[in-house]
Amino acid sequence: MQLQESGEMYLESILVLSQKQPIVRSIDVGEYMGFSKPSVSRAIGILKNGGYVEVDGRGYITLTEDGKAVAAKIYERHKLLTTFLVAIGVDEETATEDACRMEHCISDRSFAAMKRHVDSVTKS
Repeated sequence: MQLQESGEMYLESILVLSQKQPIVRSIDVGEYMGFSKPSVSRAIGILKNGGYVEVDGRGYITLTEDGKAVAAKIYERHKLLTTFLVAIGVDEETATEDACRMEHCISDRSFAAMKRHVDSVTKS
């Protein structure tokens, strides 16, 4: 199943929330992302059917291994793109917003090249 940008955003949000708090519920995701309960419920259902998340009887959401892999990839892109944009003079708020859009469409090849460049500059 190919995830759409919105699915990637949900997975990234669940990952970030799970790093900040012991449990993640739909209400937490909705508050974090600024989305309505029905929108979150629908998205979580799609992610559950796709094998990216599990929801237990109490409504606690956890990422599956596939979900963690996608979320970690998107979050890594977000952090590196934000850092890169700030380093070239973009203000933090704009850099964060732009990175959020760019993280979903940049190719693996371009991201790997950017990552190598950032790593080489920061190690110097």
